[in-house]
Amino acid sequence: MFRKTVDSRLFIWALLAVPSIPMVGALLSGQPGPEGKPVTEMLLHPTGEFAARFLIIALILTPMRMLFPGSGFWRWMMKRRRYFGVAAFAYATFHTVLYIVDMGSLRAILGEVLALGIWTGWLAFFVFLPLAITSNGWSVRRMGSAWKALQRWVYVAAVGTLLHWIFVHNNIGPALVHFVPLVGLEAYRLRHNFTRRTQLS
Repeated sequence: MFRKTVDSRLFIWALLAVPSIPMVGALLSGQPGPEGKPVTEMLLHPTGEFAARFLIIALILTPMRMLFPGSGFWRWMMKRRRYFGVAAFAYATFHTVLYIVDMGSLRAILGEVLALGIWTGWLAFFVFLPLAITSNGWSVRRMGSAWKALQRWVYVAAVGTLLHWIFVHNNIGPALVHFVPLVGLEAYRLRHNFTRRTQLS
């Protein structure tokens, strides 16, 4: 019974939705945040942070599976990688909607769109969009090998997310804490694949 519950889609989606519960509660309450900040502004950072975290989780699963080939946990996680990718997009969408509402007008949005910390965020979001739309079995079957080629654009979204985080907050530390492990694991994955191809050639 426990295994069936843990393996169910409903359980996974409920687990991924947990961080959004206090966010939605704060939004519905309409109460201003610390120092009288609007609730939309207050929620910008946590929604963006969870979008980045779920993106990182989705990306580290392949190298972690390589590092621990006998691990049942990482095998279980790999089978649910798409859920984390879609969750990342959902939180990124939440983040983007809050940003639009907080800015209040198209003129205000366009006024800062060329700032490095802003256009990189938009870049990440618009790259995310087709990846999330095609994160389903039907798209995988329909697109064939093109599906994997499209999904590789996730690395562009990851770089955009990192730059957005750094330059919006002018603080490199928290962003690197999240992304340095990903870079290290991706470097391991590339080296592992290169070594294997060299041995087979």
